[in-house]
Parts: sequence; C-alpha cells; structure tokens
Amino acid sequence: MSRSKALLSSLRHAYSSISTRSLLTQTQVSSLSHSSRFDAFPTPNRFLYQFRFFSSEPNSLAQLLLENDWSPALEDELGKPGASLSHETAIYVLMSLSKDPEKAYGFFDWVFRKSGLRPSSPLYSLILRILVKHRSMKPLWVTLREMKEKGFCLSEETYSNLQAVLRKEKLTSDSVALTNFYDRMVKENAMDAVAKRVSDVVSGAEWGSEVERELQEMKLVLSDNFVIRVLKELRDHPLKALEFFRWVGGFSSYDHNTITYNAILRVLARPNSVGEFWSVIDEMKTAGSEMDLDTYIKVSRQFQKSRMMVDVVRLYEFMMDGPFKPSAQECSLLLRALSTCPDPDLDLVFRVARKYESTGNSLSKALYDGIHRSLTSVGRFAEAEEIVNAMRNAGYGPDNITYSQLVFGLCKAKRLEEACKVLDQMEAQGCIPDIKTWTILIQGHCTANEVDKALMCFAKMLEKGFDIDADLLDVLVNGFHCQNRIEGAHKFLVEMVKTANVKPWQATYKNLIEKLLAIRKCEEALDLLRMMKRQNLPAYTEPFDQYLAKFGTVEDAKEFLRVLSSKDYPSFAAYLNIFKAFFREGRHSEAKDLLYTCPHHIRKHSKISELFGLA
Repeated sequence: MSRSKALLSSLRHAYSSISTRSLLTQTQVSSLSHSSRFDAFPTPNRFLYQFRFFSSEPNSLAQLLLENDWSPALEDELGKPGASLSHETAIYVLMSLSKDPEKAYGFFDWVFRKSGLRPSSPLYSLILRILVKHRSMKPLWVTLREMKEKGFCLSEETYSNLQAVLRKEKLTSDSVALTNFYDRMVKENAMDAVAKRVSDVVSGAEWGSEVERELQEMKLVLSDNFVIRVLKELRDHPLKALEFFRWVGGFSSYDHNTITYNAILRVLARPNSVGEFWSVIDEMKTAGSEMDLDTYIKVSRQFQKSRMMVDVVRLYEFMMDGPFKPSAQECSLLLRALSTCPDPDLDLVFRVARKYESTGNSLSKALYDGIHRSLTSVGRFAEAEEIVNAMRNAGYGPDNITYSQLVFGLCKAKRLEEACKVLDQMEAQGCIPDIKTWTILIQGHCTANEVDKALMCFAKMLEKGFDIDADLLDVLVNGFHCQNRIEGAHKFLVEMVKTANVKPWQATYKNLIEKLLAIRKCEEALDLLRMMKRQNLPAYTEPFDQYLAKFGTVEDAKEFLRVLSSKDYPSFAAYLNIFKAFFREGRHSEAKDLLYTCPHHIRKHSKISELFGLA
C-alpha cells in the first residue's frame, strides 16, 4: 500500500454573496496592446464583456476582476463615475488577485494610469511580491525600473523577500541582477541617505527640543514616501518612531493618510508599544483611514510571533468589523495558531469563531477543525466530540485530520491506550488511518517515553501495509535519543535505510552523528557520513573536526578524509580545518604525522606551510 497524504479540506468561499455580479456576455475578442506596461506579458486572446454595474465596495470590486478577463470594457467599467478607489481598496484587490499575476499586473497598471490614485511604496512592494512568486520576471523588471524612475526606493524587507524567492527558484541571473539593482538604487537615492540621517538623530537621543531643532535644520521635504522610509529605519525604536510620526503630523503643510498610518502601525506592533498601537488605531479611524489587508497580515504575524494572542484576536475582530475582512483561510490560520500555543486559550478561539459567524459566514470544515484542535489540545474531549457532531450536522464528516487531532490530544494527556483505539474506530467507520495519523500516534508514545510501545505501534502499521517515511523515521530516532539509546537509534536507522529504502532527513543524520560522537562512537558516525554521501546529501563534517582533535587518532583523521573523498581528494578546506583543530588542542605531533600522509598539493599549499611554520 503506498503512502497516502492526509485529506485536506478545501476552504469554501466564506464571504456573503455579492449582488453586483457582472453580466458575462461575450461580444468580441480583443488584445491589450494599448497598454505598454501590459506588453510585459504574452498577450493571449481576451474577451470584451458587458457589465451591469459594480460598486466600489472592496468585495464587489475584487469579485468583478476575478470573474472577468482584463479588457478595455472592464477598464471602462472600473472608470465609471462614482467608482472611487482608495489606497486600502487597491491593496485589498491586489491581494485578492495574488494567484493571477497577469490580472494583478493589469489592475496595478490601471490604478496608476487611470484611477488617479497616487503611487506608493506599499503598492509597489505588493505587486513585486506577487510577480516574483509566479516567476513573472519581465513585468517585475519593468515595475522595478518604473519604481526607481518615480523616486521610490526598494525597501530592505521587500528586497530580501524577492531574493529569497529567486534563490529558491534558482533564478541565479535575476538574483545577481537584483542585487546590483538594489545596491545602485540605495547608493543613488538621496532620500535614503536623508532618511538614515533623520533616523540617527531621532534614535540617538531622547525626544525633545534639541532633536526637533536638528530636524528643522535639515529642511526636510516631507512626502509619504519619505515618512515611510524614516519609520522603517526606526523600526527597532517604535516609541521614537511614534514621536517622529507625531512631529511630522504637526506641520501645516503635511497631513497623515492611510499610507503613513499603516506604516506606523507596522512599527508599533511590538510588546513594548502595543498600547500606542491601539491608540493610533483609534486615531486612524477618527481620521477616516483604514488598516489595509497587507498591514493586517503582517501585524497579525508579528503579534503571533511575540505570543500576543489577545491582541491577535482583538485585531481580527477589528478587521472583521471593517470593509477589508480577512479571508476564511486567514481565520483558519489564526485558529491553528491559537490551538498550537503551549496553553491554548479557548475563550480566544470561540471569540474568533463567533466573530466569523457574526458577519454572515458559516463555518467551513477547516474552521471546525481549528476549534476541534484547540479543544483536544487542552483535553476537553467531551466538548471536542460536540464539535464533531456539529460538524457532521453541517455536512462535514470527520476525516484523518479530525481523528489525528483527537489522537494527538489523547497522547498529550497520556491516554495512550485510548489513542490507539481511535485508529480502530476510524477503520470501523470507513476512514482508513493514513501515514500522518500513524506518525502522530507513534510520536505521542515517544513523547511519553514509551518507545517500546511506539515500536509495537510501528510494527502494527507495517502489518497494515504502510511504508515508513523520513518524517516517521525521524520521530522514532528521536524517541531512541530521549531514552539515551544512541546505539539503538543508529542500528534502527541503518536497518530502515537498508530494508525499507527510506531516505532520512539531513537533520536526522546530523542529530544522530552529534549524539554518536558525544559517546565516542566515531566509526558509527563515519558510517552515517558514508550514507549521507551515497544519498547525495551534503556531508556533515563540522562535529568531526573537534572530535578528532580531542579524541581521535591520526588513523581516525585519515579515515574521515577518505570518507569525504569520492573520485578526487577532499577539499583543501577539509584538510585545513582538521589541522587547525589539532593545533587548537595542542596536538602538533599528530598534526605533523597527518601532514606527511597528505597529497603533495596539500603539503605544499601556502596556507598549510604558514600554519606549520614551514614558509
């Protein structure tokens, strides 16, 4: 039986139905050659549609764009009188179109070309992130050049985000070009240098008349883009960033707007400035601005990272009461974050669910799972069963995800026998446990220090026809580690690689190598190193240098270097590291003995000669 994946419930669209759907009447084929920016995409056939109307309500606008191909008729509909567009709505719509880079790019182009909305760093940053995610490189470079021409500087955060994707996708030439572009942009951008000077002044002293005097002497030219740059520079000093924000807002020639309010909120979303964060939220609402969806997601993740779960839920409630409601997927992710806390707060879980339902949405399978996960995690099994019954009544039968959560909770409560019986219940009800459910059960036994019983579960799993995978192998090896059965872990891993043809994670190898060397089992550790090389994994050499220098013989070092060899000799760095380690331990004699057995090109290398004082 081949390994199956846990069933994932697809999220239903949770927003209430939109009454402003367009009439999809095909009239003719058209291209978008009128847009020079749009030429960055290959131009497919497109259709002109007739539309009834749309409102500038964010959901309605997003739905209109999602349902229709981009066309001149669609642009005309967007440009109708009364269909005003705010910065927050543009962010919301772009995020709604994030899975369709061509349509997102078309909307982005229209925003700056025809809507009358001013360009902004957040909008540029968002479209760049969408384009790079889908490897839409030509429009990405068009956008970067335009951004630079209009005086916007690519932020360090966005640059890092783009680079991470380019490196992951192995787009090396684009990665190098982006680095060069970013370096030139920073060097040439005068605003960036001024922003750094302002940041130095503000962060270097307590706010007061002296700081204000220095800032006034700079004769700053205030703009949204400049204020954002300074706030980003001050992100590690949130309270001082707020002082600057207040000072700028005191000028009669400058008014804060949704762009700068969202920028300061991202800076203030930290434990030591959360009070100020909520004060600015109130101020922003009074000023008629809204938190945009991109800011919400970033701030929510920041709160979650800092374990500020009460603020996470309060922020979710705030957004659900506004026009830019987070998606059902965001609600599901929030419930998961709450359920995986060390001590889940069920009141927060139910607040999220109630708020979601209060806006006219019904709970999806994923959201039921989120509530169920929280209840089982804290041992509230009777209430968890009630949620399962409610889920059934809503048309969602329990699946591997539901049962796996119950197994996890029972194991956490050390009710291991009951956890085992759940798998029998599953089969009786026609839901066959998959490898993930078995892994959770076995991991629960290992966590409870019942490794032998975990192995019995593993044997039963094999009888059912499942194969071990790298994830389960790591769980069992770590179980051996917890009982300090390091040699047993080694034998088990070797046997599984040999008989089950499983390929362990690199982390599994690394962890076990460290454990083996800690009990001076060098030959076994070298055995794992050989296995890593056979499976084309990068050899984990770091702990060997220190071990060999302290406890190894010259023969051990030679064997280690032989393992690193393939057709050629090991790298020069491998030799150098071993020699340096021997020298650090004062074992000069052994280092010299090893040197005499090395290849000629190693012995004569200038760095080796310098190390041994032979130059």
